[in-house]
Amino acid sequence: MSNVYYETVQLIERLHRHFLDVLKVELDKAGIQDINNVQAMILYNIGTDDLTVGELTVRGYYLGSNVSYNVKKMQENGYLIQERSKHDRRSIRVRLSDKGADLQKLVKDMIDAHGASLDKFHLDEASLTNVNERLRLLERFWASQTSMYTL
Repeated sequence: MSNVYYETVQLIERLHRHFLDVLKVELDKAGIQDINNVQAMILYNIGTDDLTVGELTVRGYYLGSNVSYNVKKMQENGYLIQERSKHDRRSIRVRLSDKGADLQKLVKDMIDAHGASLDKFHLDEASLTNVNERLRLLERFWASQTSMYTL
């Protein structure tokens, strides 16, 4: 079982990296050079919301990435609007600019197109739902393992 378990862990990591590579190809095809694939995923996860950087960090998984740095770069390149919170002046809130919303739509369209063509690889909604359920169980297992050490 330990070999299958470790293979699963490696596969999850490789899948994430492959997805980021696919996203990079889409950015290159669109001629977008001022943002990287991880930053594009951050924009996608913001969507139409108005979030703090802390909320954004919890919402997505940006391995090897400094979310604060990426938010700063995206704001400098015109993808994000940053404002101090009206309720807590210590907190900074971010939302998409028009340029950011355009890129968020590009990523959404890519995900939709991929979803529509998955049947060519014998992946239907039911099979992906099953995979997602299993991955959530694995996530709960890992959460239970980390919570043992944080008590």
